Amino acid sequence: MTKESNFSAPASLPRRRALQGGAALAAGSVLGFPALANAQTSQKIRIGMPTIMTGRVAQLGISSRNAAQMEIDRINAAGGFNGRQLELVARDSKGRPEESSRLTRDLINSDKCDFILDAEASNGAFAVHEVVRDAGILCLHTNSETSSLTADPKLKIPNAFRACRQGAHDGIVAGQYAALVAKERKYTRWMTIGPDYAYGRDTTQQFVRYLKHFAPQTQIVADAWPKLFQPDYTEFITKILNQKPQALFTCLWGGDLVAFIDQGNLYGLFKDIDLFSIALADFTTINQVKTMPPSVHSGTRYLSAFPGTKENAKWSADYTEKFRDFPTNWSWQNAVAVQMLHEAMKKTNSTDGKKMADALRGMQVKSPFGTKGAVTMRAGDHTLVDYATGWGRISKKLPFIEKAWTADWSQITDLENKWKKEMGWA
Repeated sequence: MTKESNFSAPASLPRRRALQGGAALAAGSVLGFPALANAQTSQKIRIGMPTIMTGRVAQLGISSRNAAQMEIDRINAAGGFNGRQLELVARDSKGRPEESSRLTRDLINSDKCDFILDAEASNGAFAVHEVVRDAGILCLHTNSETSSLTADPKLKIPNAFRACRQGAHDGIVAGQYAALVAKERKYTRWMTIGPDYAYGRDTTQQFVRYLKHFAPQTQIVADAWPKLFQPDYTEFITKILNQKPQALFTCLWGGDLVAFIDQGNLYGLFKDIDLFSIALADFTTINQVKTMPPSVHSGTRYLSAFPGTKENAKWSADYTEKFRDFPTNWSWQNAVAVQMLHEAMKKTNSTDGKKMADALRGMQVKSPFGTKGAVTMRAGDHTLVDYATGWGRISKKLPFIEKAWTADWSQITDLENKWKKEMGWA
């Protein structure tokens, strides 16, 4: 199915270097306590956020924090919850899993946070998951896309949910779109390059699986696995040039993706190769790429043109006006997480984590990021579904994506269920 995207662009902004730098958040100190104990006695409802706010991928944490704060400000302006204000307490893990664990424990025990919004990348999210498993505090993972975090029953705990996209969904959608392009252009020789950690391995494997499902003639001639935050991609670029694939898939993201594209352009890497990137169609990433490859396709991360609705365009414009920057994929995910926390409070008329967890299972909320104006927290595996997802050709000009192709959630769900059964997870 294809869909033309409408676009209402926010005012142009100065180019920012947030992917290379970061900012710290100063949080006030008020009393509180995890919801499973006596949070009802605290004056403010504190939400702890471990994330990455410095280094090459600082935009992950900055845009996560900003969006969560914008949603909290909206809730507080309307009276908060039962007269109590919400407060965000964000801490910078610098992308180190051991720091993610320590900060999460501190947010629970020292900062007396009632809930955890885990805005870490996947390498830190698994560490956070184990801390909240022990602590019993309600946690919403807002950025980790590694499928096993919610798909594997061994990792499932009653107090943790994923309010963001996941690799299995992206792999299905990317594979179908890439197969359509490959059939049209008669591509059979592919290569992949992905970050060498759980998310990169998981998402690349899913993409290859579904590319071959929709285009059985596909050949993967080679793969490459740079480390997360790799400073120099020369050896990987050389390998790709030597293999001469017709198309290249990557799930590199943030500053890593920008560095890879910029370095690849120096070697003429993309002259005769179509690039398929899951993570490029995001305002702040597109704006950091110096020269866009001549033929590049991307999954829709976050653009105000997709979905092409007035509600989505307004949310993007509101974010830009407040923070003088564009929102990201991480932004909408964290906004949804705060919205769902607030809805769970209202449904249970409490801040009790166990009661709220029960309310979150199967919860549907109106959202500008949904395929039909709503997103759902799937009860069976505590993961977000029905968010708008698709692919298209990318440029550096507004609206950045050409004739966005929109995926069908019934097909995503069907293929996902078959995969889970094969894994012994369903």
